[in-house]
Order: sequence, then structure tokens, then C-alpha cells
Amino acid sequence: METNLALGIDRSRNICLAVLSLAQFMIALDYSIVYVALPEIARYLLLDHSLSQWVVSSYGLMFAGFLLVGGRLCDRFGAATIFVWAMGIFAAASLLGGLAPSGALLLLARGIQGVAAAALQPAIIALIALSFAEGAERTRALSIWGAVGASGLVAGVVLGGVLAALSWSLIFFIYVPVALLCLLLARVAFSAALPSLSAGRIPIVASALGTAAVFGLVLLLTVVAEYGYQHVSIPYLLLGALGLLLAFYYVEARSTAPLISPLLWKIPNLKTGCLASALYMAGVGTEFYMVTLLLQEVYGYDVLSTGLLFLPLSLTIILGNILAGRWIGRLAAKYVLAAGFMLGAVGLLLLALSAHANNYWLYIFPALMISGLGHGMIYTAKFVVGIEGVSEVQQGSASALMVTAQYSSGALALALLVIVLKALPAQQAYPMCFGLLVLFSLLGVMVALRKIKPQCQ
Repeated sequence: METNLALGIDRSRNICLAVLSLAQFMIALDYSIVYVALPEIARYLLLDHSLSQWVVSSYGLMFAGFLLVGGRLCDRFGAATIFVWAMGIFAAASLLGGLAPSGALLLLARGIQGVAAAALQPAIIALIALSFAEGAERTRALSIWGAVGASGLVAGVVLGGVLAALSWSLIFFIYVPVALLCLLLARVAFSAALPSLSAGRIPIVASALGTAAVFGLVLLLTVVAEYGYQHVSIPYLLLGALGLLLAFYYVEARSTAPLISPLLWKIPNLKTGCLASALYMAGVGTEFYMVTLLLQEVYGYDVLSTGLLFLPLSLTIILGNILAGRWIGRLAAKYVLAAGFMLGAVGLLLLALSAHANNYWLYIFPALMISGLGHGMIYTAKFVVGIEGVSEVQQGSASALMVTAQYSSGALALALLVIVLKALPAQQAYPMCFGLLVLFSLLGVMVALRKIKPQCQ
């Protein structure tokens, strides 16, 4: 009887992990498929560099801005319930994006996708943390989840090229059947939905102010990229962004239930996880955008060839996730995290040199192999480090805080890269941009190896 019960529990957990991994597959698919198809979308909708980045940033900003609300919703109503609702909204927004006849409607659909993903991502990570015990069991689950999610990157870079060559709308329609399959399996995996874990209001005002502040900063950088520092709107955008940041701080300071709980900041590992997440996205996480432009605009490859040439990066990301899962336990997670950042820096340095070489196999191929390995190692290790020691009732908020740092950093880094690309000729701009990504990765090594003070009791 006990054996049968144990088998039943294992089967239930396996189904749960399969659903969560498939959901992460979809989010990763969305990440890479849009990057590869972005030049094609821009040409079809007549968007230049500074506007086309918003196909990525409109999603990323709404995602980053509402992640903390998504985490609080998970803590309040149960991660399983939020997972189902968010997945349904994501599917509907994807359908809208595929049908969009204009850039404005596409950006609206991407924003809705971002809000839905802002609830979906912390629900996924919270369900992993709640379903698998801290230690080897959770590390194994995170490794499998990360590897399956990374396979979405493989599918994205290939499908992005194939589908965009047929019709860019297909890159949004592809999410709908994946989301429906997740919803169907969720009925089995989450048949006993997790109960509400906490009470209190959801701080929508603080989240809206924080999102608007980041939006203002990215808009400021976009205007600088497009029109230069002398544009008449620059002082107003700067004052507006600073005013929104001050308003966010004021609302948070006076709130009895702040968006960012002070208790979370007392968890040392979570601070490291947030910094690592920010530097991960500013470094290897932004590599997809730069390599897409490098292959298509400097090397002259078409969209289909670009997708296929991304395969080494995507496959080694999967390998990096798997290796991180095996090495964590033998080594402290922070050393695996540092090694991942160092490999990322080496690969990005090779990419900085490749802009002048015009030789894919000599420079870009090994660069993608090395940086992809580091990418996968960072992704698994940063979550293992970041959610260690976080209580069950704060798993949603903690994971949301890490992913907020990740995508806010990504949006700002992307805007910064666009400024460099617009300001300098290609022969100087690409090495400079990849050099910035190298710098962010080296900072990640320092963050991973910094000494963590024990939590005060």
C-alpha cells in the first residue's frame, strides 16, 4: 500500500513537472521566436530599429512591471489557480497578436501577453518550489524544467526563421495550441489546487507606478537613440521618469502592504539572485537580439538561415541547464553560477571580435557554443541560489522579484544597445555592444562570488 501511494505521489509530481516545463517551453519559445523574426516584422509593419525594439520591450516592460503583482496573486489565491487564468489570457493575447493588422495593435497584444506572463512565470516557479523539497529534489526539478524551457529556445530560433519566411503572424499563432495543451494537462496536474496562502490587498497602484517609471526610462533612451540628446522632449521625459520613481517610493513607504515586502530584502540569497538575474538578462540574455542583427545586417543571412545558425547557442543552453543540475550539490551553487557568467563573458568576447571577421565558423560558431553553455548554467543556478531559504508563503513574491529584476534589466539594456547602434557605424557599434554584454557578464561573476552574510534571526 505504501509503495503504491509513493508511486502515485511520484506520478503526480512528474505530471506537475511536465506541465510546468511545457509552460516554460512556451515562454522561452516566445522569447527566441520574436527575436529571430523581428527584422521581418519590422519590414512588414514599416518599423525602424528604435520602434521595432518595442515589439520586445512592450512585452518585457509589462512583464517586469506586473511580476510582483503576479507573485502576490499567487501567494494570495494559490499558484495553481493563477497558472490556469494566466495561461488562458496568454493564449487569447497570442491570437490577437497574430491577427494584428498594424504595429499599434501588435504592441497592445504584446503588452497583454506580458501581463499574463507576469502572473504565469511566478506561478510556475512557486509551484516547483511548493511541489519539490529544497535540496537535491528541487535542484533536479529546476534542472529538468530549465532544460525543457531551453528547448523552447531551440524550437524558437528554428520556427522563427521557418514561420517568418511564410508569415510573421504564425509566430504568434503557434502559442495557442501549446497554451491549450497546458490548460488541458493542468486539469490533471493541479486537480487539488493549492489553497490561498496569504491575505491582504494586491498593490496595483505601486505596480502601475513602477511599470510607468521603467517605461519612462526606456522611452527616454529610445528618443535619445532616434533623435539625439538635443531633442526637445528629453528634459520632460527625464523629469517624468524621475517623478514616477519618487511617486513609487512614496507609495511603497506609506503602504501597510508594500509591493516589495521588507521581509524579502532580509533574505541574503534572494538579493544575490536578483542581482544575478539582472546581469544575466543584460549579458547573455540580450545576446539573441544582437546576434540576430549581426547575422542578418552584417553577415547578410536571410531569416531562415539565421534561425538555423542559432542552433548551436540553443542546444548548448540545454546542455548548460543539465550540467548545472548535476554539478550543484557537488559544488556550491554560487560557483556554478560564477562559472556560467565567466563562460558567457568568453563567448560574448568572441562575438565582439566576429563583427570584423565575417567568418561564422571561426568566430560565431564557437562563441555561440561557449556563451550558450554559460547561459544555461546561469539560468538554473540563479534560481537555486535565489529561492534558497525563502518560506513557502513567500515563494511567489520571491520568484517574481527575481524575474522582475531580469526583465527590467533586459528592457533597459536593449534600449542602451539601440543607442549605440544608432550612434556609431556598424564596424564600431557591434564590438561596442558586445563589449557591454561582456562587462555585464563579468559583473555577474563578482556578484556570484561575493560573500553572503548570514540572515539575522
